[in-house]
Amino acid sequence: MTTTHKTWFITGASRGFGFEITKAALAKGDNVIATVRKGKEQIAAQLESENLLVVEMDVTNPESVDSAVAEGLAHFGQIDVLVNNAGYGLLSAVEEGSATEIRQMYETNVFGLLNVVRAVLPHFREQRSGHVINLSSVGGLTASAGWGLYCSTKFAVEGITEAMAKELAPLGIYATAVEPGYFRTNFLDGSSLSTAKNIIADYAETSGQMRDFAPEVSYKQPGDPAKLALAIVKLANAEQPPVHLLLGNDTLKAYRLKAASLEIDIEEWLDVTTGTNHDDVV
Repeated sequence: MTTTHKTWFITGASRGFGFEITKAALAKGDNVIATVRKGKEQIAAQLESENLLVVEMDVTNPESVDSAVAEGLAHFGQIDVLVNNAGYGLLSAVEEGSATEIRQMYETNVFGLLNVVRAVLPHFREQRSGHVINLSSVGGLTASAGWGLYCSTKFAVEGITEAMAKELAPLGIYATAVEPGYFRTNFLDGSSLSTAKNIIADYAETSGQMRDFAPEVSYKQPGDPAKLALAIVKLANAEQPPVHLLLGNDTLKAYRLKAASLEIDIEEWLDVTTGTNHDDVV
C-alpha cells in the first residue's frame, strides 16, 4: 500500500456513501473536493477541514462539471482519485417505469458519470496517474424484480468501468467498479430512491413485494457505511487495485448464486452454444 497523501474528487458527497468516504479520506490527511448539488456551506461546516473544498455541481450539466473540476484543480493543483458516487434508484417493474422516469435516472447514473469521467480523465492522462472508482451495486452484477431499471444503469457502469480499466492501464491509470450490497444509508428512505408512479397489479407478487419490502428494511441493512468508506480508502491506496471490488456478504452470496446458475445454463445448453459456428470453422 502507498501512504502518500492524495487529492480526491467525490460526487454526491452530501450524504450516504459520498459523505462517509469524504470523512474517511479527510481523516487520513488527504485533500477532498466534495461535490454537492446544493448546500455546500452546511457540508463544509459539518466537516470543517482545511483539506476540504466543497463545490456545488450538477453531474447532469457538463458545464457545471467542467467548472467544478477546474475549481478543484485551481485549489489543490491535482486530482488523484475520482469517486463517482452520485446516483439514485428507481423502484419499479420494467414495464411500470415511464420513459421520463427512466431517462432522468440514466441522466444521473450513467450520463452524469460519463460527464465527470470526461472532465477528469484529461488531467489523469496528463499526469499519467489516477484512479477512477465508480460506485456500482450488487444490482450491477445481478438483477432483481423491482430493480431492473436501476440495475440496468449499474450494469452500464460495470461495462464502462471494465472497458476503461483496459483503455487506461497503459497510461498508468486504474479503474474499479465497487459493488456494495445493502448498506445502512438513507438510500431506501426516499432521499435517493424514487418509485414509479404507474403500478400494475399483475406485478404485485414481484415488484409489488419489493415495494413493500424496501421501507421495512430501511436503516436495518447489514452493511456499515463507515466500514465501506475505509474499504474505499484502502482501495485508493492499493498498488494494484482490482477492476471489481464486491462489498458485503450479501453481494458475495448474490454473485456466487448467479455464477452457479449461469454454469447450469451453460452445461444444459452447451451443444447449442457450441453449435453455431460455420461448418468451415474448426
